[in-house]
Amino acid sequence: MEQGRLLRHALQWVRRKVRALLLGGAAALLIAATDAPLPPDQAAMKAHVAFLADDALKGRQAGSPEHDVAAAYVAARMQEAGLTPAGDNGTWRQTVPLVAARPLEGTASLTRAGATQPLVAGTDFVGRASLTDADRTVEGEVVFAGYGVVDPTRGVDDYRGLDVNGRIVAVLYGGPPGLNSEVAAHYGNREVKAEIAGKRGAKGIVFIESAAIRATYDFPAIVEAWSGPSMNWTRPGQPRGDGAPQLAAISEAGAAKLFARSPVAWDRVRKADAAKKPVPTGALGVTARFAQRSEIVSLTSANIVGKLEGSDPALRNEYVVLTAHLDHIGVGEPVNGDAINNGAMDNAMGIASMLEAARAFRDAGAPPKRSLLFLAVTAEEEGLIGSDYYARFPTVPKGSIVADVNLDMPIMTYKFEDIIAYGADRSSIGPVLAKVASAEGLKLSPDPAPEESNFVRTDHYSFVKQGVPSVSIDAGWSGPGKAATKDFLDKHYHQPSDDMKLPFDWASARRFAMLNYKLARQLADGPRPTWNKGDFFGSLYGGTPSQ
Repeated sequence: MEQGRLLRHALQWVRRKVRALLLGGAAALLIAATDAPLPPDQAAMKAHVAFLADDALKGRQAGSPEHDVAAAYVAARMQEAGLTPAGDNGTWRQTVPLVAARPLEGTASLTRAGATQPLVAGTDFVGRASLTDADRTVEGEVVFAGYGVVDPTRGVDDYRGLDVNGRIVAVLYGGPPGLNSEVAAHYGNREVKAEIAGKRGAKGIVFIESAAIRATYDFPAIVEAWSGPSMNWTRPGQPRGDGAPQLAAISEAGAAKLFARSPVAWDRVRKADAAKKPVPTGALGVTARFAQRSEIVSLTSANIVGKLEGSDPALRNEYVVLTAHLDHIGVGEPVNGDAINNGAMDNAMGIASMLEAARAFRDAGAPPKRSLLFLAVTAEEEGLIGSDYYARFPTVPKGSIVADVNLDMPIMTYKFEDIIAYGADRSSIGPVLAKVASAEGLKLSPDPAPEESNFVRTDHYSFVKQGVPSVSIDAGWSGPGKAATKDFLDKHYHQPSDDMKLPFDWASARRFAMLNYKLARQLADGPRPTWNKGDFFGSLYGGTPSQ
């Protein structure tokens, strides 16, 4: 019943879109007629992206009716590619229950030696919406815990000697100096910092503007980000994390007030942080009060899951997962009269690549030895929510997932000469991918921008945290790649201009999709992927390392 409803929904939508295009008149037809014809395989890629990035889908925001239409389209295309539904109860959909919150009024104050000083919203601090309490107030003594990192494998414990139980923890944005970029990105993640603080009994956590964050975002950008809605999945009795509530972000100006007359001098902290040296920590001798009103709503969205059954009786119950996020950021403020963030490159292109990889398996005839799951995840833009939900509560036995290959915003405006794979050097997937790439005349390059923390910002990270060797693949920066990537990020990323007017290179897009297909084939037919011996993430999250 669900499968039929989804397919009917998608087909009815396609018919309406065709009718609308026909009614658009001769001008639209003349424009279309000037488009150079594409080979069928490239035309298929373009058709997927064009449908998903159409204005009518209003940016595919998670939880919206338009995202449901996009999900129906993907399910229809999965069935066309010969996949079978692998969501809830034999359907294509895994329902993801969500809670969303929009921040309303927020205040903050500091009390020291009986004197209370207010912090200025938008200048000294910005509050974060609460997903659980419409009217939340948290008050407590403040303890500064440096970067908020605890890493026994490296002898790092920013909480050493600190009692934070029942107190508010203040930490710097980012990770401590001297760590591998991906490890630093992990410890710089706010969720990780909040979990570490929560496990030590902190009643809340605030994040202080640091040298690392200023190099990428100024405080007004942080205010803008924190002032938007928050979202997470919800499941009775199974919270996403045990982290301390994230109460606020604090600017340098706010930090100067927070540390004023404190045993820990802000000037020493600031200079040590800028010099990438260890920072002093300790109780600040001040009580902070953060009050936040939030508008909270419950909603649902869906991951779309298709399965290709493996051929080997001994391996078909193991799964290689291919992921790409379907959602984008919806409708925002108008830019040159256009308010719809279409998300053509981010990530209709990734979905198109995944769908065409599925179709390549169909066309090849012989299925791989292991089974494959093709997973279009929701709510990536809200914090990897859909992938985190699936990785924690998969529709197949959890231990049967052996690898994840993720596609997120491959920038297909140029003929790429190399590829990037976040996480490739951490497991046996890396050498397999390097061999596949070499056969295509491509090289596997290291992360060219580790300061962007892409390793923890894409959906493969959700599987990493469940102990699954995983990579996220992107086109590389060699040749024209760096300039093309910079142009897209500077002018089109999360903007209405990320639409079908971009100068797509459909031949490169097809090549990228087939690279994904060939990697999935090798992983499904080859030895079970393993973490490299002693790898940080393999050890941290309980994966099985190679011997």
